[in-house]
Amino acid sequence: MRVIVAGAGAVGSFLADDLARSGHDVLLVEKRPETMERQPSDSKVTLLAADACEVDSLSRAGLEEADVVVAATGDDEDNLVISLLAKQEFAVPRVIARVNHPKNHWLFNETWGVDIAVSTPHLLSALVEEAVSVGSLVSLLQFAGGNTRLVEVTLAESSPAIGVAIADIGVPRGATVVAVVRDEGVVVPHGDTTLVAGDEVLLLVTADCEDEVRGLFVTDP
Repeated sequence: MRVIVAGAGAVGSFLADDLARSGHDVLLVEKRPETMERQPSDSKVTLLAADACEVDSLSRAGLEEADVVVAATGDDEDNLVISLLAKQEFAVPRVIARVNHPKNHWLFNETWGVDIAVSTPHLLSALVEEAVSVGSLVSLLQFAGGNTRLVEVTLAESSPAIGVAIADIGVPRGATVVAVVRDEGVVVPHGDTTLVAGDEVLLLVTADCEDEVRGLFVTDP
């Protein structure tokens, strides 16, 4: 997979190096020479000294051939500009943007070319909530400009989904069960998979059916 990461700070550098070690073709774009020098000598990441907010620089980076672009700079304005250019000028299939300041999260949507916005404070909050919540629908990650989310629910003893096969739960068309975590293992869900208390159920849901999904898996207080 061809991945282009904009921003060679701590986040961008780690991400680029990790992806390269996993066998992906990774290009790291950074405009500050002193930041580029921090890359380890044995890194498999290709470096490009350029301003990722400029169309000419992105053209030099070969964005038209990228499968994924990650805007990972420490500046939200730069990340929005990079995302918009990647999507509109180069039609990159997937654009992921880092949100540095939570108050700006609402801007990171499909209007700015962002497919997935990653906000560390929001993600940490969701993970804490997911770890301590049983019988609640918890939003873990947001996709497609906020219309689609990855949600999780740990089934309480009183959940209406207990003892029911997934095919018989009546999950709406705007949602799908993508995984079930049980006894520290992952169960690939099928129509005949029957849910039990304590299962962690992961679903992709659209905003308009989230309340309906909650009613299927969570008992009203």
